[in-house]
Amino acid sequence: MMSPDSESQPSSPSTQHAGPLRLGLLGGSFNPVHNGHLAIARQTREALGLDQVLFIPTSQPPHKPNNSLAPAQDRYEMVHIAIASDPTFAISDVEIRRPGKSYTIDTVRLLQQEYGAQTQLFFLIGLDAFLDFPSWREPQTLLELCRFVILSRPGLSFRSLSTVARLPPIPYPSLADLDAGRISRIEAPLGTHGLICLKLPPSAVSASDIRARIRQGLPAANQLPPLVESYILHHHLYQEDRNRTNS
Repeated sequence: MMSPDSESQPSSPSTQHAGPLRLGLLGGSFNPVHNGHLAIARQTREALGLDQVLFIPTSQPPHKPNNSLAPAQDRYEMVHIAIASDPTFAISDVEIRRPGKSYTIDTVRLLQQEYGAQTQLFFLIGLDAFLDFPSWREPQTLLELCRFVILSRPGLSFRSLSTVARLPPIPYPSLADLDAGRISRIEAPLGTHGLICLKLPPSAVSASDIRARIRQGLPAANQLPPLVESYILHHHLYQEDRNRTNS
């Protein structure tokens, strides 16, 4: 198994890059990484004109029991395998190599140091996770460090943002138009860099469904990159005690 410290560290911005690097930050447990994650990264990169999307596997998320996850190094390696053929994707072990729980504010500060203050950071987050944003550690500081990009999630409405504290008033009709697909994007002032709400095509792929299929010995065709499925089977992931992987 490849150690996260051995290769695929986040590459520094090229000196030949014209203008500031526009870097999307896509964190998650990636338990496992699947085709839906890859589609979200590609669609967001294209919609926002990002130069690169950086996948950041979590080590121990503050709001998820650690025993529900495959080992961090396995999840890192699966992402590494899944993105290897796309030069616009990269991976960081910034959370895996840091002991203890992973807090977004710590991650963003470290990445800003690694990539430089000139890099424009776009923090990509699902609507479901962003609804808890006021309870995060140092939320106001986060808004000064990066631009938040809120991505649509199946079964959730952008209109729910009207109840989130700390957000600027976004016209309710605009949120309704976004939910209905009449528009695909809203930008609003928030912190230093602003907020973007982005409507993406829905994805039917679910990590929990994939884990359930693997436990039942069923194939995960069209849901996982083939090399990721091979890695899972070779390392016997998601096939142990049901309580270990059911989340």
